[in-house]
Amino acid sequence: MINIPYRAAVYLGRRNRFRFAKSVSTLPPVTTAGRLPARVYSLSCENDWPEQAASIRSFLRFVGTPDQFIVVSDGHKEESRRRLERLSPCVSVISLNSLLRPDLPVCVREYAAQHFLGRKLAMLLSIPVDGPTIYTDSDILFFPGGQALARLVQDSLLAPRYLLDCWPSLDSRLLAGEHEKELPTNAGFLVLGHPLDWSDALCRLQRMQGDSAFFTEQTVVHIAMRASQGVPLAADRFILRAEDQFHFSDRYAHNDIALRHYISSIRNKFWRHRDLFS
Repeated sequence: MINIPYRAAVYLGRRNRFRFAKSVSTLPPVTTAGRLPARVYSLSCENDWPEQAASIRSFLRFVGTPDQFIVVSDGHKEESRRRLERLSPCVSVISLNSLLRPDLPVCVREYAAQHFLGRKLAMLLSIPVDGPTIYTDSDILFFPGGQALARLVQDSLLAPRYLLDCWPSLDSRLLAGEHEKELPTNAGFLVLGHPLDWSDALCRLQRMQGDSAFFTEQTVVHIAMRASQGVPLAADRFILRAEDQFHFSDRYAHNDIALRHYISSIRNKFWRHRDLFS
């Protein structure tokens, strides 16, 4: 049986995405929530630039204007770079290669050569965390409750924060046992005040048998978060859920939440919220 509400939601999402991409250069500047004493990083490629632009506009509106919002480009066209940098004076687009540390472990460089998530891991290892620092995927939208992030930025100096996954999407080859799957990390949104302790995670990656896979990157981050006494963000305000995948409505979006991560299976719902970024 055809799920008509789901098909309608997918169609609506595609239409809204197309319209936003055509109009983004003519949208008025965002009225921001104020200053945010932090540096923000986001990794994206040419295919993601509409999501990246919408995510940035929602961040500025509901979280604030950071000291810098740095888009790390994994292959944007020049026109897309200009579109993103015109969103706000705080936005800059830099190439991934210009950020990467020259001393990255061989296992990370090999993973980066094979998979885009390997490049994300290389980027996370290379980000200079010398104060409040946020990493956000490009498919995250911010909501009016995002003002709570200002307080979390200060708390991050004590312990890093991460987005709690709704299931353990982890590479079991890197784990010492089932107990390490507790409070699973989603690497799409991180709040850091100091560098993570990557030592154990990278040792495990170096010893791992077989090729790195889709969730290898997230597992390395998960292990580093555990080693760094990372604290999960409140799951009722920092949302990663997919139970409404085949429903027309967005069951978790409301003004009290800070953000929702619109992973690929629910990406159409991202574009239902034009009021957040138009």
